[in-house]
Amino acid sequence: MTSGRWIVLAILGITAVFGAAQWYFQTRAYYAPVALQTLDITFADGTLETLRPLSAEAIDADTSPLRFRACLTIAPDVAARLVAGAAPVAEAVPLIAPDWFGCFDAEVIGADLESGAAQAILAQTEVRPGADRVIAVYPDGRAYVWHQWNGRLEG
Repeated sequence: MTSGRWIVLAILGITAVFGAAQWYFQTRAYYAPVALQTLDITFADGTLETLRPLSAEAIDADTSPLRFRACLTIAPDVAARLVAGAAPVAEAVPLIAPDWFGCFDAEVIGADLESGAAQAILAQTEVRPGADRVIAVYPDGRAYVWHQWNGRLEG
């Protein structure tokens, strides 16, 4: 083999290693499971209530305020109370979760929010600087939580 071929193979090898490392760090490295026992909800009148889900699965990462995702099951009567009393979020856009976090499908949740099958409510403002916690609540008790920018950090 000529030296030119070795150089091309080295470049391709380095590119493959870099691509694999980039994929790993974006989708797996920083995420960690979160034990979500309670979730604070701020109602439209300013009162705070602690929600205790029947079941919860959550992930988060310290590298970004937007990496929090959670899938909850709550009682249907609690879901109805949340939708009736909490502040609605007009422009709720669920962010895509890593593929391995299978319970959170942002595309389905987004379509359900647009169709009215789910309602987006504001759980907490400024849960991290510039980010609010939003919950998509379904009438049957399913709920999905994420953080999204609130626009307060923009100059």
